[in-house]
Amino acid sequence: MTYRMSDDTKAILLLCGVFGDKSVKPLSPGEYNTVARWLVGEKKRPLNLLIQEVAEDAAQGSGIDRARLKALLGRGVALGFAVEQWERGGIWIVSRGDADYPARYKKHLKEKAPPLLFGAGDRALLEGGGLTIVGSRNVDAQGEEFTRTVAELCARQRIAVVSGGARGVDSIAMESALQSGGTVLAVLADSLLKKSLQKTSRSALAAGRLLLLSPFPPEAPFSVGAAMGRNKLIYALSDYALVISAEHKKGGTWAGAEEELKRENSLSVFVRMEGDVPEGNKRLLSLGAKPWPNAGSEDALRDLLGKVSSPSRPAPNYETKSLFEDTGEQESVAKTPRPTEEVEEKSTAGKPDFAEESISASAPRGVTESGREEVMAEPVPPAEALYLAVLPLLLQEMREPLSSEKLAALFNVSVPQIKKWLDRGVEERKLQKKKVGRGMRYCVNEPDASGCGAEG
Repeated sequence: MTYRMSDDTKAILLLCGVFGDKSVKPLSPGEYNTVARWLVGEKKRPLNLLIQEVAEDAAQGSGIDRARLKALLGRGVALGFAVEQWERGGIWIVSRGDADYPARYKKHLKEKAPPLLFGAGDRALLEGGGLTIVGSRNVDAQGEEFTRTVAELCARQRIAVVSGGARGVDSIAMESALQSGGTVLAVLADSLLKKSLQKTSRSALAAGRLLLLSPFPPEAPFSVGAAMGRNKLIYALSDYALVISAEHKKGGTWAGAEEELKRENSLSVFVRMEGDVPEGNKRLLSLGAKPWPNAGSEDALRDLLGKVSSPSRPAPNYETKSLFEDTGEQESVAKTPRPTEEVEEKSTAGKPDFAEESISASAPRGVTESGREEVMAEPVPPAEALYLAVLPLLLQEMREPLSSEKLAALFNVSVPQIKKWLDRGVEERKLQKKKVGRGMRYCVNEPDASGCGAEG
């Protein structure tokens, strides 16, 4: 089936895509988010950026250099050649401006959802769902057999297997599921175009049983950073996750599971505990993971996981690093409803980005006698609410001294804004600052701290 790229996607690809002239640097996801927020505020869509006057206003409103933005949007010819090559390899592109962009990514990752996704296979599979199966590249024989058993069970019960396509557990799970007639969703860190053309992929792609997906350009080579960055995309596309084997505090499997378990709205993460498992498997239990249930070949696996599952809770002192709690392209901290109220959850499935949604800020929260969190009746100004939401994230990042410039880049806000928050933190004696060389460094104001040093 041939897909027509939307005009929104063309505009986003011009801004963020890697192709053609390398002299101009594409926008990073964080930079694109600043443009997206401006678009939301002006009630415009990405395609409107192709109008020169709108692009100039966007540059001024977002703080992106005007010449750079103009150069990126002027890459139309190079884009045409690149897209033609990708389409010959069966590659399509979907963006956050498209209705079929994975709603799970918007809901689970908020503004960390990648602006662009490159894929091969039936786009209907972008709806996601299924079981993530991940593990070490150098898995032992017990782990291999366990992986095959679970993947084959998923195939028989029409549960999609989600994985990352890496050597070891990922590949074993995917191959076992496909060979058993199942469906596989593979989120790749590299070489999407090459893998989509492989003989082993073509039949499954044509049959609609394989989706290859990547936030990186189709020709991108492997890098450790890319592999780490796509971990959250694997988890976010599924209903549950299973870690076959993980080395303690080492490697992508541990990092991906730990990242998911830290997330406030994390999936239920299960861990293989059968046989001689690595130390990392045992340690993940202390972070909130659950032992994989004893599932027989005739058990309804989805029902079983649902019965033993509840959202994995982060361990104490684990907090989610995200300022954005909205599914739209805007900065927002979502309000938490009163636990006594019945709230209808609005689905984001099929909803394009850049919807006209108001920017909201969280109300302050209290704790009832039953220990449940409840919204307090006293209203709080948006600026105050945002500061209250940001402060825990600042404290988490500032165990080591950092400059205001580094913190501004980390949180994707302006330096004047971050300084307002930092100065208030210092006034409240939650932070401390010290002059180091020609600049200032900020860090957590702990009783036993020796002061901010020269790092950062």
